[in-house]
Amino acid sequence: MSQDLKLYNSLSRKKEVFKPVNNDNVRLYACGPTVYSFTHIGNARMAVVFDVLARVLRTLYPKVTYVSNITDVDDKIMAASKETGEAISNITEKYTRIYNEDMAALGNKAPEVQPKATDHITHMIALIEKLVEQGHAYEADGHVLFNVPSFEKYGGLSGRSRDEQIAGARVEVAGFKKDPADFVLWKPSSEEETGWKSPWGYGRPGWHIECSAMAEEHLGLPFDIHGGGADLKFPHHENEIAQSCCAHGSENDLSAFSKYWVHNGFVTVEGEKMSKSLGNVVLSHDLLKKGVKGEVIRLALLSTHYRKPFDWSEKLLEQTENTLSDFYRIINDSVTEEKDTELEEDFLKALYDDLNVPLSLSFLHKVAKKGFGYQLREMGSVLGILQDDPANWTRTVEAEGDDYALLQKREEARQNKDWATADKIRDQLLEKGLVIRDTSEGPILEKA
Repeated sequence: MSQDLKLYNSLSRKKEVFKPVNNDNVRLYACGPTVYSFTHIGNARMAVVFDVLARVLRTLYPKVTYVSNITDVDDKIMAASKETGEAISNITEKYTRIYNEDMAALGNKAPEVQPKATDHITHMIALIEKLVEQGHAYEADGHVLFNVPSFEKYGGLSGRSRDEQIAGARVEVAGFKKDPADFVLWKPSSEEETGWKSPWGYGRPGWHIECSAMAEEHLGLPFDIHGGGADLKFPHHENEIAQSCCAHGSENDLSAFSKYWVHNGFVTVEGEKMSKSLGNVVLSHDLLKKGVKGEVIRLALLSTHYRKPFDWSEKLLEQTENTLSDFYRIINDSVTEEKDTELEEDFLKALYDDLNVPLSLSFLHKVAKKGFGYQLREMGSVLGILQDDPANWTRTVEAEGDDYALLQKREEARQNKDWATADKIRDQLLEKGLVIRDTSEGPILEKA
């Protein structure tokens, strides 16, 4: 099936046919975590969405190079070290490992490259030097700042006005800024703080310059797709564009850094904004420790179109687990490799239309109704689901004692065509959380 992939490009604010810079190697970058603590479900949504995007791209192109970074130098990491007394390297290594383990449990494949910011300090310094040389950055009291007014197209990604840019910018330094919207590229470090030697003294990079340097080093410019959560659009991604375009003399072409920008929507919890003050921050790590299957978390995160806001709830988890259990039962029971090619094509068409996973899932349900377990597993692989051993998803319960007696009594009623009694027994068992499933080998009980 020949099919174009369409993606909503945040840079142009419209859905476009995706045309890679090089058909032989599609290059994708997504902003990864800052590793000072456990990651929340919003971070997990980003990782799952871009894992699916990479999988979909691989159905169309021979090679996809997916890069997602680790931010292991940041003021939050330094604060965590000061608070706990633990060495920064121990903190970053610990939470990098936990993040990777948790994301693997959610069914995410490891990116081809996972660069660490601390391994790219020389690249960042070189990029900052270019910006200073070209008049887009200046030194002030040990800091180096990007001069936003020097870049006329600043704001082109987020569409923010000048006042909105100033209001939304991170106020990291104030007294020596030439302009209120200017942002930090390099900042001084004390002897006790993490730092590196630079032309501007001992210090450390600002957050934004890190991704610009790592993306360029591992993907080259321009690359195809840059993405992350909607919260990164401004100022982080806006600043990346400014740095990278200006450093390479591409002030008039916002796509000279990345051709397409993809952003997933915000996450709420039971209808409320996720925040520490509300005590409703949901951590992937905690869910997995509680025994929630990673695949359930994954499919729940995919149940809403990636660009829309996503609301996390316990009810959604329960519904998703039931759906997956039903799918795995069909995979387990199926004895045919028969396919419905039309449904498979419709499934892929949905994914090629700006990753419409919710629509694609409707075609999975249609395949399930046909009992085509082999095809279910095959199509599910594109979404990173349905690859587990079906035995891990069984809901069958051994009928014992009163439950066994009720099951036998229902069978007698059915043979006597006493449907009222049979239905009454079914309802009795349902009240106990048990569902009767009639099979060719007789009735069995499953967890509701």
